[in-house]
Amino acid sequence: MPCKKPITAHPAYPAYPPPIIAYHRLPQPLPRRSLRRLPHPQERIQKIKSIMSKLSSDHPTTGTSPVTQTQEAAAHDTPSGDFLFQRGGGRLIFSAPSGSGKSTIVQWLMREHPELRLAFSISCTTRAPRGTEQNGVEYIFLSPEAFKEKIKNGEFLEYEEVYENRFYGTLKSQVESQTAAGQNVVFDVDVKGGCNIKKFYGDRALSIFIQPPSIEELRRRLVGRQTDSAEAIENRLAKASYELTFADKFDRIIVNDNLEKAEQEAYEIVKEFIER
Repeated sequence: MPCKKPITAHPAYPAYPPPIIAYHRLPQPLPRRSLRRLPHPQERIQKIKSIMSKLSSDHPTTGTSPVTQTQEAAAHDTPSGDFLFQRGGGRLIFSAPSGSGKSTIVQWLMREHPELRLAFSISCTTRAPRGTEQNGVEYIFLSPEAFKEKIKNGEFLEYEEVYENRFYGTLKSQVESQTAAGQNVVFDVDVKGGCNIKKFYGDRALSIFIQPPSIEELRRRLVGRQTDSAEAIENRLAKASYELTFADKFDRIIVNDNLEKAEQEAYEIVKEFIER
């Protein structure tokens, strides 16, 4: 028969061992850290300008340069959403035969697209100021002797003597000053000057050639201006035929057979270059 005697545990071995209590350290909450809002680009610019103003007050100079005035005005007019274009420092070369619409296209870009921060390079000349022209604004006025000294020292990107002792030219240092101020500098020059500037800057500059649809259309435009004699028009056309042979030396060619189309094409080309 099966044993009915209850089974008792040996005193050395309790039937139910005491429970094992594990002490786990609960994870401590991480300290809260305040989230810092990244400043808007315009706020950073304003802070930099405040610092620069303080430095200027601590070390006063004879006055604010025209380049700085232009740069501050451009920063004020530039929409805050177009921070991409505020870097500046580009170099844009525009060349074309007379009557091709180059000046009209460049002026449209400056007027309609201030976010591009375009500014003409300030050239040097040996002629006397006219009217209300100011030194360092419209031109940098030099004596013929000072101009020739700068030629000797290799300080010009390009220059031309149009008459005896009547010089025009672009200083390397002036361009660097304007690009450092955040401007995208525009060179409105003839084809030879454009090629020389492009050769100096290489990929740091974009050269654009504005081309008329044909010599016949160019003749019609020049006659329509009613500002030149028949002989002057023929001279311009002869020069234009020569200048058209330089077109393939430029990075981009815009055929101005429709002004609105040419303006938009110029905008897209300039915008692409500045965004690089």
